[in-house]
Amino acid sequence: MEEKLSSFAKSSTPSPIQQLSHLAQRCNAINLAEGFPDFPAPSHIKNAAISAINSDFNQHVQGICDYVAKNMKDMHGLDVDPTTDVVICCGQTEAFSAAMFALLDHGDEVIVLDPSYETYESCISMAGGVPVFVPLDPPYWTLDPEKLMKACTSKTKAIVLNSPHNPTGKVFGLDELDIIAEACHRSDCLAVTDEVYEYITYDNEKHISLASLPGMQERTIITSSLSKTYCVTVGICIGWRIGWAIAPTCIADAIRNIHIRLTDSAPAPFQEAALAALRSPPQYYDSLRDDFESRRDFIVELLSGIGFEIEFKPQGSFFIFAELPKDYRHSDIDFVEELIKQAGVVAVPGRGFFHTRRPPDGYQKRYIRFAFCKSSQTLIAALRKISALLNPSGHLKLFTSGIDPDS
Repeated sequence: MEEKLSSFAKSSTPSPIQQLSHLAQRCNAINLAEGFPDFPAPSHIKNAAISAINSDFNQHVQGICDYVAKNMKDMHGLDVDPTTDVVICCGQTEAFSAAMFALLDHGDEVIVLDPSYETYESCISMAGGVPVFVPLDPPYWTLDPEKLMKACTSKTKAIVLNSPHNPTGKVFGLDELDIIAEACHRSDCLAVTDEVYEYITYDNEKHISLASLPGMQERTIITSSLSKTYCVTVGICIGWRIGWAIAPTCIADAIRNIHIRLTDSAPAPFQEAALAALRSPPQYYDSLRDDFESRRDFIVELLSGIGFEIEFKPQGSFFIFAELPKDYRHSDIDFVEELIKQAGVVAVPGRGFFHTRRPPDGYQKRYIRFAFCKSSQTLIAALRKISALLNPSGHLKLFTSGIDPDS
């Protein structure tokens, strides 16, 4: 029956990250592959969901769009009409996918900065578009203006920006945002942003939404979600799935129409919980950043201590993109296979995030993505196993980095 499948379905392959997560589950391995916390979500959010379920709250939720708009005003100074410009979706991925279907005709090009999160390419292709990848330059993952401008053509419909960035943890600063905005204006194209890690930044870095730059709100679609900021991402069980798209009214209307045809609506009890989440006080976000910054420092110290090359310390998100030790002569895939088989730990080989052509021995085969949104017991146990794999005769030195080893 394979001949009955569409050409896209025939060429589509399973998500490597979810495959690794399934493998971790089957093997009872420590999962540093997928970005889901292994500690509880905030109690006030859980209680709101429980109360909504117990109250048979199963219909459309009023007010969530108001708070999404309010947060955009408070954080970025953007005036968003909650009645026309906000679309509640089943997670950021659906919001992004609906945006692609709303924008793209067959053959339209969409620029994606590389390395990139795995779903962008497939969403663009499913909508009939053509992804065009512009490489960021390691080790600091800088954007070359000439490469971006060269990639823009008469077929360019949109530029995708993910900041804070997965997998590298880069937070794009104003200089690079200005370059992207200039490319959008010069090519008369739109921007589609993925801002799911907007509150998770470190070292006093601040996330700046591209839409807040002059002339960009009217040509930007912002996508985000509940899951990262409020720790309700649940791995292969896919979490609570509450996300949103913010766009100019005519584009938001199109996204809303497509969303209704794809999934109809996001789950009402979790929308009620989203209201509680979006009403969280400023102290919640301060605590969130401090907590994840401690976890970042913890894993950076431990990975550096066993030989990983970390020239770029993540500025945001909850991933670290670490280069394999110089004396490790094999590839990222070799390392991940050894890690699973011999140490019982799962991480993600870096090459899956790269799409631009490189030499066979290129740097894209030297990176491993680790998720550090885990308890310190999980991180310590995983790093001990990794240390034993790389240096069987040595031992893992535990550092003091401000994180409670018992948390």
